Amino acid sequence: MIKKLRFKFIAVSMLSLTFVLVVILGSIHWMSYRKTIGEADDILSVLAVNHGMFPQMDAAPRKEMPQDISPKDGTLRKHNFSAETPYESRFFSVLIGDEGKVLSVDIGKIAAVDQTTAEAYAVDVWKSGKSKGFCDSYRFTLSKEPSGTRVIFLDCGRSLSTFHTMLLSSFFISLLGLSAVLLLLILFSGRIIKPVAESYEKQKRFITDAGHEIKTPLTIISADADLLEMEFGESEWLTDLRRQTNRLTNLTNDLIYLSRMDEEKPRLQMIEFPLSDMMEEITQSFQSLIKSQNKQLIAEISPMISFTGDEKAIRQLLSILLDNAIKYSPEEGTICVKLEKENHAVKLLVSNTTIQPIEIGSLKHLFDRFYRLDGSRSSSTGGYGLGLAIAHSIVTAHRGKIWAESPKENFLSIHVSMS
Repeated sequence: MIKKLRFKFIAVSMLSLTFVLVVILGSIHWMSYRKTIGEADDILSVLAVNHGMFPQMDAAPRKEMPQDISPKDGTLRKHNFSAETPYESRFFSVLIGDEGKVLSVDIGKIAAVDQTTAEAYAVDVWKSGKSKGFCDSYRFTLSKEPSGTRVIFLDCGRSLSTFHTMLLSSFFISLLGLSAVLLLLILFSGRIIKPVAESYEKQKRFITDAGHEIKTPLTIISADADLLEMEFGESEWLTDLRRQTNRLTNLTNDLIYLSRMDEEKPRLQMIEFPLSDMMEEITQSFQSLIKSQNKQLIAEISPMISFTGDEKAIRQLLSILLDNAIKYSPEEGTICVKLEKENHAVKLLVSNTTIQPIEIGSLKHLFDRFYRLDGSRSSSTGGYGLGLAIAHSIVTAHRGKIWAESPKENFLSIHVSMS
């Protein structure tokens, strides 16, 4: 249990840190990417207004270039562009007629693209029907002109390369940081949960020691009751005393058994045995009790199923599930037992009708210690809420799974899967 708690602590911590990093870095890179695209689109807007060129600025000194008007006016906007933007940008444009024929190509502001490549890019974009997007590392936009449609391409290779470099760098740095945090958690998580581990060990030791201490006076009380019965004869007081003594003895034994099963490595004797025959035997032993309560048992046990496990623990598991189904089913109720093998796993299903409908939220608590459904809290059934907890410990020790379902109203099913 302590190892599982430590593993969960490390897993939750790492998942939380990873989630926070993904959100933060993802937001930063998304905003950076949007900024890169926005700047490219602003430049393309200026180029589109000026027929694939920047506005003429040769007549004015560079420090007096018009930069205060929106790109829609065909000039540079002050907050987005510098005076060097027209000289730093690499772009080309292709004018296409209404029938898709290339009319003119302007590649004067780029050296990496020849006329044939420019025409091929423009035709692909024109056929795609998109008005804006990426073609390789070139951001493009379409602009309507009197003679046709001008496809303008802006080289974003440098910006995209920088973005990808930052993305990969942040990924590897984050991976390195997560690895360092994982190492630190592995080193220090033992100290963090040490108080919990010590408290848990003391609790188990107390249950085991107290259980053995209680068994001795219970044995003496039971022996004294037998002597009193021999001397004074049977009476309702002695009968009740013996019944409550047996009840306390069973409770003590179950608590000790649960404490042992909760150990990190419960000592189980793993042998192969005929599970189908065991199930048939246990089912037959409950027949008289079922008939005396006017209940019906439906058993579907596949023959020749063997299982490798602790035979004594599995026998107890089967007895607990069947006894629980009988105990909490109403008079003239129905109990169903099904045992089959699916692939390499053994599937066991024990179902029973119930007196009251079962709330879905209570199903996950059925395997908690001392937990009972609202309709069975009295001690008249003879149970005290440890049966299913023991069953859960046995299945867990065999690395199996056990769960409860209520497929329909007034019906409870306990599923067990072990391989």
